[in-house]
Amino acid sequence: MNPFEMIKNLQEMQANVQKMQERLSRVTAMGYAGGDLVKLELNGQMEIVSLQIDPSCVDKNEVVLLQDLVRSAHTDALHKIREKMKEEAGGLMPNFNLPGMV
Repeated sequence: MNPFEMIKNLQEMQANVQKMQERLSRVTAMGYAGGDLVKLELNGQMEIVSLQIDPSCVDKNEVVLLQDLVRSAHTDALHKIREKMKEEAGGLMPNFNLPGMV
């Protein structure tokens, strides 16, 4: 392969990665648990954007249950954000697989 072509391909790939990162910064997903008692929103950086807990499930005797619901809502949102990331990345780099990216 021509070295100049390789440099051009690398530059295109870098531009695509930057576009993907910009898109992912705007992607969000909601996770739900306990019949919507716990709602959690993640962004494309896997950060919690919002957390809503229905007051009916807050009981000092049920802390373990609440912790499980929050973990479950986070897992639900995480799965959804990963799917959205795959969709976004697939359009930009269809033949480029980055381990750990999605």
